[in-house]
Amino acid sequence: MSEQSPASAGRIAFLGLGHMGEPMAVNLIKAGFDVVGFDVVPAAVDAAVGAGVPCAASAIEAATGARIVLTMFPSGDILLDAYRGVGEPGLLESAPPNTLFLDCSTIDVAQAREAAQLALAAGHRSADAPVSGGVVGAEAGTLTFMIGAEEGDLAHITPLLEVMGKKLVHCGGHGAGQAAKICNNMLLGISMIGAAEAFVLGEKLGLTHQALFDVISTASGQCWSVTTNCPVPGPVPASPANRDYVPGFAGALMAKDLGLALNAVETAGVAAQLGPMAAQIYRKFADEGGAGRDFSGIIAEIRDKSGG
Repeated sequence: MSEQSPASAGRIAFLGLGHMGEPMAVNLIKAGFDVVGFDVVPAAVDAAVGAGVPCAASAIEAATGARIVLTMFPSGDILLDAYRGVGEPGLLESAPPNTLFLDCSTIDVAQAREAAQLALAAGHRSADAPVSGGVVGAEAGTLTFMIGAEEGDLAHITPLLEVMGKKLVHCGGHGAGQAAKICNNMLLGISMIGAAEAFVLGEKLGLTHQALFDVISTASGQCWSVTTNCPVPGPVPASPANRDYVPGFAGALMAKDLGLALNAVETAGVAAQLGPMAAQIYRKFADEGGAGRDFSGIIAEIRDKSGG
Protein backbone atom coordinates (compact mmCIF):
# COMPACT_ATOMS: atom_id res chain seq x y z
CA MET A 1 0.00 0.00 0.00
CA SER A 2 1.21 3.52 -0.72
CA GLU A 3 2.14 5.78 2.16
CA GLN A 4 -0.40 8.18 0.72
CA SER A 5 -3.28 6.07 2.12
CA PRO A 6 -4.68 6.43 5.66
CA ALA A 7 -4.26 2.72 6.32
CA SER A 8 -0.53 2.82 5.59
CA ALA A 9 0.14 5.95 7.64
CA GLY A 10 0.21 3.96 10.87
CA ARG A 11 -1.08 5.10 14.23
CA ILE A 12 -1.17 8.82 14.94
CA ALA A 13 -0.85 10.03 18.51
CA PHE A 14 -2.71 13.36 18.61
CA LEU A 15 -1.66 15.25 21.74
CA GLY A 16 -3.55 18.43 22.56
CA LEU A 17 -7.31 18.24 22.03
CA GLY A 18 -8.39 21.81 22.67
CA HIS A 19 -10.56 24.04 20.50
CA MET A 20 -8.29 23.48 17.50
CA GLY A 21 -6.96 19.99 18.19
CA GLU A 22 -10.25 18.21 18.68
CA PRO A 23 -11.82 19.06 15.30
CA MET A 24 -8.50 18.40 13.57
CA ALA A 25 -8.36 14.93 15.13
CA VAL A 26 -12.01 14.30 14.23
CA ASN A 27 -11.31 15.13 10.58
CA LEU A 28 -8.41 12.66 10.50
CA ILE A 29 -10.62 9.92 11.94
CA LYS A 30 -13.38 10.66 9.43
CA ALA A 31 -10.80 10.28 6.66
CA GLY A 32 -9.85 6.82 7.91
CA PHE A 33 -6.67 7.52 9.87
CA ASP A 34 -5.89 5.54 13.04
CA VAL A 35 -5.84 8.23 15.74
CA VAL A 36 -5.36 7.98 19.50
CA GLY A 37 -5.62 11.25 21.39
CA PHE A 38 -4.72 12.68 24.76
CA ASP A 39 -4.97 15.98 26.61
CA VAL A 40 -3.91 16.92 30.13
CA VAL A 41 -7.28 18.65 30.64
CA PRO A 42 -9.90 16.01 31.56
CA ALA A 43 -12.75 18.09 30.14
CA ALA A 44 -10.97 18.22 26.77
CA VAL A 45 -10.59 14.45 26.81
CA ASP A 46 -14.27 14.01 27.63
CA ALA A 47 -15.27 16.33 24.80
CA ALA A 48 -12.97 14.58 22.34
CA VAL A 49 -14.28 11.15 23.29
CA GLY A 50 -17.80 12.47 22.83
CA ALA A 51 -16.81 13.66 19.36
CA GLY A 52 -15.51 10.20 18.45
CA VAL A 53 -11.79 10.47 19.24
CA PRO A 54 -10.37 7.40 21.05
CA CYS A 55 -8.17 8.60 23.91
CA ALA A 56 -5.31 7.04 25.88
CA ALA A 57 -4.73 7.41 29.61
CA SER A 58 -1.53 9.43 29.05
CA ALA A 59 0.56 11.06 26.35
CA ILE A 60 3.16 8.32 26.71
CA GLU A 61 0.53 5.62 26.21
CA ALA A 62 -0.73 7.39 23.10
CA ALA A 63 2.79 7.72 21.68
CA THR A 64 3.73 4.09 22.32
CA GLY A 65 3.43 2.31 19.00
CA ALA A 66 2.67 5.49 17.04
CA ARG A 67 4.36 6.25 13.73
CA ILE A 68 3.45 9.92 13.95
CA VAL A 69 3.20 12.01 17.11
CA LEU A 70 1.24 15.18 16.36
CA THR A 71 1.34 17.87 19.02
CA MET A 72 -0.92 20.91 19.43
CA PHE A 73 0.38 22.56 22.62
CA PRO A 74 -0.01 26.04 24.13
CA SER A 75 3.72 26.83 24.34
CA GLY A 76 7.20 25.79 23.38
CA ASP A 77 8.13 25.15 27.00
CA ILE A 78 5.37 22.55 27.26
CA LEU A 79 6.50 20.96 24.00
CA LEU A 80 10.14 20.69 25.08
CA ASP A 81 9.16 19.31 28.50
CA ALA A 82 6.96 16.70 26.83
CA TYR A 83 9.75 15.69 24.48
CA ARG A 84 12.36 15.39 27.22
CA GLY A 85 10.16 14.22 30.08
CA VAL A 86 10.00 15.84 33.50
CA GLY A 87 10.86 13.31 36.18
CA GLU A 88 9.83 10.46 33.87
CA PRO A 89 10.54 9.26 30.33
CA GLY A 90 9.47 11.76 27.69
CA LEU A 91 7.84 11.30 24.32
CA LEU A 92 11.14 10.99 22.48
CA GLU A 93 12.25 8.12 24.67
CA SER A 94 8.87 6.38 24.61
CA ALA A 95 8.11 6.50 20.90
CA PRO A 96 9.34 3.77 18.52
CA PRO A 97 12.55 4.55 16.56
CA ASN A 98 12.13 6.79 13.51
CA THR A 99 8.78 8.18 14.66
CA LEU A 100 7.85 11.41 12.92
CA PHE A 101 7.24 14.19 15.44
CA LEU A 102 4.89 16.70 13.82
CA ASP A 103 4.33 19.84 15.88
CA CYS A 104 1.37 22.01 14.87
CA SER A 105 1.64 24.34 17.86
CA THR A 106 2.62 27.99 17.47
CA ILE A 107 5.88 28.46 19.36
CA ASP A 108 9.12 30.41 19.31
CA VAL A 109 11.29 29.73 16.26
CA ALA A 110 14.32 28.91 18.40
CA GLN A 111 12.28 26.44 20.45
CA ALA A 112 10.97 24.80 17.27
CA ARG A 113 14.52 24.29 16.06
CA GLU A 114 15.57 22.98 19.46
CA ALA A 115 12.67 20.51 19.45
CA ALA A 116 13.68 19.31 16.00
CA GLN A 117 17.28 18.78 17.07
CA LEU A 118 16.15 16.83 20.14
CA ALA A 119 13.98 14.59 17.98
CA LEU A 120 16.74 13.97 15.45
CA ALA A 121 19.28 13.24 18.18
CA ALA A 122 16.88 10.66 19.64
CA GLY A 123 16.66 8.82 16.31
CA HIS A 124 13.39 10.31 15.11
CA ARG A 125 12.18 12.65 12.35
CA SER A 126 10.74 16.10 12.89
CA ALA A 127 8.52 18.69 11.22
CA ASP A 128 6.84 21.89 12.36
CA ALA A 129 3.53 22.81 10.75
CA PRO A 130 1.73 25.62 12.58
CA VAL A 131 -1.72 26.49 11.32
CA SER A 132 -3.81 29.47 10.36
CA GLY A 133 -7.57 29.54 10.00
CA GLY A 134 -8.94 29.39 13.55
CA VAL A 135 -11.57 27.07 14.96
CA VAL A 136 -13.82 27.52 11.92
CA GLY A 137 -10.99 26.36 9.67
CA ALA A 138 -10.17 23.45 11.96
CA GLU A 139 -13.78 22.26 11.89
CA ALA A 140 -14.14 22.69 8.14
CA GLY A 141 -10.75 21.18 7.31
CA THR A 142 -9.68 24.37 5.54
CA LEU A 143 -6.62 25.33 7.58
CA THR A 144 -3.42 26.68 6.10
CA PHE A 145 -0.31 24.77 7.18
CA MET A 146 3.11 26.44 7.13
CA ILE A 147 5.60 23.58 7.03
CA GLY A 148 9.18 23.46 8.23
CA ALA A 149 10.60 20.05 7.31
CA GLU A 150 13.13 18.14 5.27
CA GLU A 151 11.96 17.35 1.74
CA GLY A 152 12.09 13.64 2.44
CA ASP A 153 9.48 13.86 5.20
CA LEU A 154 6.88 15.76 3.21
CA ALA A 155 5.37 12.67 1.60
CA HIS A 156 4.71 11.20 5.05
CA ILE A 157 2.88 14.21 6.48
CA THR A 158 1.17 15.65 3.41
CA PRO A 159 -1.76 13.15 3.41
CA LEU A 160 -2.62 14.12 7.01
CA LEU A 161 -2.33 17.83 6.44
CA GLU A 162 -4.43 17.68 3.28
CA VAL A 163 -7.29 16.23 5.34
CA MET A 164 -7.08 19.02 7.93
CA GLY A 165 -6.30 21.91 5.59
CA LYS A 166 -6.74 23.25 2.09
CA LYS A 167 -3.43 25.11 1.72
CA LEU A 168 0.00 23.61 2.44
CA VAL A 169 3.13 25.70 2.07
CA HIS A 170 6.60 24.18 2.50
CA CYS A 171 8.49 27.15 3.91
CA GLY A 172 11.88 25.48 4.35
CA GLY A 173 13.76 23.43 6.90
CA HIS A 174 13.14 22.96 10.62
CA GLY A 175 11.63 26.07 12.21
CA ALA A 176 10.68 27.69 8.91
CA GLY A 177 6.99 26.97 9.44
CA GLN A 178 7.07 28.80 12.77
CA ALA A 179 8.96 31.70 11.19
CA ALA A 180 6.27 32.08 8.52
CA LYS A 181 3.48 31.82 11.10
CA ILE A 182 4.76 34.62 13.33
CA CYS A 183 5.38 36.88 10.33
CA ASN A 184 1.82 36.24 9.15
CA ASN A 185 0.28 36.81 12.56
CA MET A 186 2.24 39.96 13.20
CA LEU A 187 0.71 41.38 10.02
CA LEU A 188 -2.71 40.03 11.03
CA GLY A 189 -2.59 41.76 14.41
CA ILE A 190 -1.54 45.02 12.80
CA SER A 191 -4.23 44.80 10.12
CA MET A 192 -7.03 44.04 12.61
CA ILE A 193 -6.14 47.09 14.67
CA GLY A 194 -6.16 49.13 11.46
CA ALA A 195 -9.52 47.69 10.38
CA ALA A 196 -11.04 48.39 13.79
CA GLU A 197 -9.75 51.97 13.78
CA ALA A 198 -11.15 52.49 10.28
CA PHE A 199 -14.63 51.29 11.29
CA VAL A 200 -14.67 53.43 14.43
CA LEU A 201 -13.59 56.43 12.37
CA GLY A 202 -16.36 55.60 9.89
CA GLU A 203 -18.88 55.55 12.74
CA LYS A 204 -17.71 58.96 13.89
CA LEU A 205 -18.02 60.32 10.37
CA GLY A 206 -21.55 59.00 9.91
CA LEU A 207 -20.87 56.01 7.67
CA THR A 208 -22.85 52.81 8.08
CA HIS A 209 -20.87 49.63 8.64
CA GLN A 210 -22.24 48.17 5.43
CA ALA A 211 -21.30 51.16 3.31
CA LEU A 212 -17.74 51.20 4.61
CA PHE A 213 -17.45 47.43 4.21
CA ASP A 214 -18.67 47.65 0.62
CA VAL A 215 -15.91 50.13 -0.12
CA ILE A 216 -13.01 48.51 1.75
CA SER A 217 -13.82 44.96 0.63
CA THR A 218 -13.48 45.95 -3.03
CA ALA A 219 -10.90 48.73 -2.79
CA SER A 220 -7.24 49.09 -1.90
CA GLY A 221 -7.86 48.62 1.83
CA GLN A 222 -9.11 45.08 1.29
CA CYS A 223 -7.75 42.53 3.80
CA TRP A 224 -8.75 39.33 5.62
CA SER A 225 -9.48 41.34 8.79
CA VAL A 226 -12.33 43.02 6.90
CA THR A 227 -13.55 40.50 4.33
CA THR A 228 -13.55 37.39 6.58
CA ASN A 229 -13.20 38.48 10.22
CA CYS A 230 -14.93 41.85 9.98
CA PRO A 231 -14.79 43.54 13.42
CA VAL A 232 -18.35 44.89 13.22
CA PRO A 233 -21.56 42.83 13.05
CA GLY A 234 -23.59 42.68 9.88
CA PRO A 235 -21.46 42.75 6.73
CA VAL A 236 -19.87 39.29 7.22
CA PRO A 237 -22.46 37.03 8.93
CA ALA A 238 -19.88 34.38 9.87
CA SER A 239 -17.53 36.79 11.63
CA PRO A 240 -17.23 36.60 15.45
CA ALA A 241 -18.61 40.14 15.71
CA ASN A 242 -22.03 38.60 15.08
CA ARG A 243 -21.59 36.26 18.09
CA ASP A 244 -20.60 38.90 20.65
CA TYR A 245 -16.94 38.22 19.75
CA VAL A 246 -16.89 34.58 20.80
CA PRO A 247 -13.65 33.33 19.19
CA GLY A 248 -12.59 32.54 16.53
CA PHE A 249 -9.07 33.41 17.39
CA ALA A 250 -8.89 34.55 20.98
CA GLY A 251 -7.22 37.74 22.16
CA ALA A 252 -4.94 35.70 24.42
CA LEU A 253 -3.63 33.78 21.41
CA MET A 254 -3.01 36.94 19.41
CA ALA A 255 -1.17 38.43 22.38
CA LYS A 256 0.92 35.26 22.59
CA ASP A 257 1.73 35.20 18.88
CA LEU A 258 2.64 38.88 18.81
CA GLY A 259 4.90 38.24 21.80
CA LEU A 260 6.66 35.55 19.77
CA ALA A 261 6.94 37.96 16.85
CA LEU A 262 8.37 40.62 19.15
CA ASN A 263 11.03 38.17 20.36
CA ALA A 264 11.92 37.39 16.77
CA VAL A 265 12.01 41.07 15.79
CA GLU A 266 14.41 41.83 18.62
CA THR A 267 16.58 38.77 17.95
CA ALA A 268 16.79 39.48 14.23
CA GLY A 269 17.42 43.19 14.73
CA VAL A 270 14.50 44.34 12.58
CA ALA A 271 13.62 48.02 12.87
CA ALA A 272 9.91 47.25 13.25
CA GLN A 273 7.53 49.79 14.79
CA LEU A 274 3.98 48.60 14.17
CA GLY A 275 4.62 44.98 15.23
CA PRO A 276 5.88 45.91 18.71
CA MET A 277 3.05 48.43 19.06
CA ALA A 278 0.46 45.79 18.12
CA ALA A 279 2.03 43.42 20.65
CA GLN A 280 1.64 46.04 23.38
CA ILE A 281 -1.97 46.77 22.40
CA TYR A 282 -3.01 43.11 22.38
CA ARG A 283 -1.17 42.31 25.61
CA LYS A 284 -3.19 45.04 27.32
CA PHE A 285 -6.40 43.83 25.62
CA ALA A 286 -5.83 40.27 26.85
CA ASP A 287 -4.91 41.36 30.38
CA GLU A 288 -7.96 43.59 30.71
CA GLY A 289 -10.74 41.17 29.79
CA GLY A 290 -10.14 40.38 26.14
CA ALA A 291 -8.24 37.12 26.59
CA GLY A 292 -11.31 34.97 25.91
CA ARG A 293 -12.85 37.22 23.26
CA ASP A 294 -12.09 37.14 19.58
CA PHE A 295 -9.15 39.36 18.72
CA SER A 296 -11.44 41.48 16.53
CA GLY A 297 -13.03 42.59 19.81
CA ILE A 298 -10.18 45.10 20.03
CA ILE A 299 -12.65 47.44 18.30
CA ALA A 300 -14.56 47.82 21.58
CA GLU A 301 -11.47 49.21 23.30
CA ILE A 302 -10.85 51.63 20.44
CA ARG A 303 -14.49 52.70 20.45
CA ASP A 304 -14.52 53.20 24.23
CA LYS A 305 -11.41 55.36 24.11
CA SER A 306 -12.98 57.33 21.29
CA GLY A 307 -15.93 58.36 23.41
CA GLY A 308 -18.30 55.44 22.76
